[in-house]
Amino acid sequence: MQRASKLIADTFTSVHKIRFVTAASLFDGHDASINIMRRILQASGSEVIHLGHNRSVAEIVEAALQEDVQGIAVSSYQGGHVEYLKYMVDMLRERDGGQIRIFAGGGGVIIPEEIKELQEYGVTRIYSPEDGQAMGLQGMILDMLKKSDFDPGQLVSEDLAPIASGEFRALSRLLTALENGTLSSDFHTRLSQKAAEVHKRIPVLGITGTGGSGKSSLTDELIRRFRLGQENRLKIAIIAVDPTRRKTGGALLGDRIRMNAINHPNIFMRSVATRDASGEIPGYISAMINACRLAQFDLIIVETPGIGQGNAAIVPLVDLSLYVMTPEF
Repeated sequence: MQRASKLIADTFTSVHKIRFVTAASLFDGHDASINIMRRILQASGSEVIHLGHNRSVAEIVEAALQEDVQGIAVSSYQGGHVEYLKYMVDMLRERDGGQIRIFAGGGGVIIPEEIKELQEYGVTRIYSPEDGQAMGLQGMILDMLKKSDFDPGQLVSEDLAPIASGEFRALSRLLTALENGTLSSDFHTRLSQKAAEVHKRIPVLGITGTGGSGKSSLTDELIRRFRLGQENRLKIAIIAVDPTRRKTGGALLGDRIRMNAINHPNIFMRSVATRDASGEIPGYISAMINACRLAQFDLIIVETPGIGQGNAAIVPLVDLSLYVMTPEF
């Protein structure tokens, strides 16, 4: 059964690029199972924003909305799964994220009666130990991918007024459409014109450097100091780019897990993958910066993947570039 499921999943090709937020629930340090599911999702072609363990509903929902994902995958072994997952369903519906699929698992901790109750309430699927035996790990991932294969970018509005008024949900959908390349050239022209009409000067900081040098940690520290020094008055946008795996098309968008200072209404973060880009910066980053300009942030930070010293593709797109190196240099 495991081999059959793997063969089916290996031949499954999604119509749309699928993005997931993965995490273990609040007060739960059991992250082994969600790490396994996260790795298989990546290997199956998904872009995964992994948040790690001990994450609240508010943190997961905020990440899912800003990242405009199709699905959330949560492991919960702490016993409070009914209240936790119902609260997640409610919060997504209240914040215009009702289309986001919720998947969960908790081994034998979540009993059949609770699985039925939660799925009737709005959770897309809770996988039981029996499901694991029947479907296998790859079979469960296949089921998640099939249920999440839709385009959230189709919900983007042609009206740019909500972006200009600072609505983060409208901005996240616009960024999805830009990333997927579904917008017309006329729309791109109008977006560029509207961004150029913004009167205030909005600096764009590009952070680049070798892999493992601490770019995300430095970005987080900058955010923390801006928040403290300016008493949370600044609106800051972060666009963090991570590489796509050439073989599978999947990606681990792992910058968000390192960010401890972004949980504030004035901070917006979007993780993107390089996808088909030949270099470290995909072509749609310029349009994403324009969208953030239109949203009238006070500062825009663009963080690149780990690169070699010969690459400087970020420089033409930003006002100031910062190269981060390990202490050995």
